[in-house]
Amino acid sequence: MGIHLTKIYTRQGDQGDTRLGDMTLVRKDHLRVNAYGEVDELNAVVGVVRLCDLPDGWDSRLGQVQNDLFDVGADLAVPVDPESEEGRLRIAPQRVAWLEQWCDEVNSALEALTSFVLPGGSPAAAHLHVARTVCRRAERAVVMLADHEPTGAVGENVIAYLNRLSDLFFILARGANASAGRPDVLWVPGGGS
Repeated sequence: MGIHLTKIYTRQGDQGDTRLGDMTLVRKDHLRVNAYGEVDELNAVVGVVRLCDLPDGWDSRLGQVQNDLFDVGADLAVPVDPESEEGRLRIAPQRVAWLEQWCDEVNSALEALTSFVLPGGSPAAAHLHVARTVCRRAERAVVMLADHEPTGAVGENVIAYLNRLSDLFFILARGANASAGRPDVLWVPGGGS
């Protein structure tokens, strides 16, 4: 797929409208635009995470996550249409399985949890918790889109991908703390009273 951008601004959205990937004209507050906008924000947050001191191999994997998130955005930008799906970019189930493998790999080296974890510890862990919460918001936006559009309007693996990705960010946050020699920041119920 070749992409060639010569001009970044077009003025076509100056009145609050935008075009989806199938060229349908919608308002910029459309549920679909909101959903892929949340995924775009998540991608930017992952870019910030990659600036942190991370365990070996994580940066390149997070780069793949960023690429996947662009694919998720492309998936969301074009409503599912069984009549014209050939050649459409849809997030593949193998990408969900890849996230699961990474979750299992990192989690296997972590101590069992004895409480809920508060965001914090190392800078990398704190940023990964931000990524986790933004991912959950993106997932909610996609679910809202799926609930308000005709059945099948969202690619079948998008919600699963985002759900697994938020799990991964939680596990990576714990792994980042362990790698930095910092304990998890645990919730103490009623600890502030």
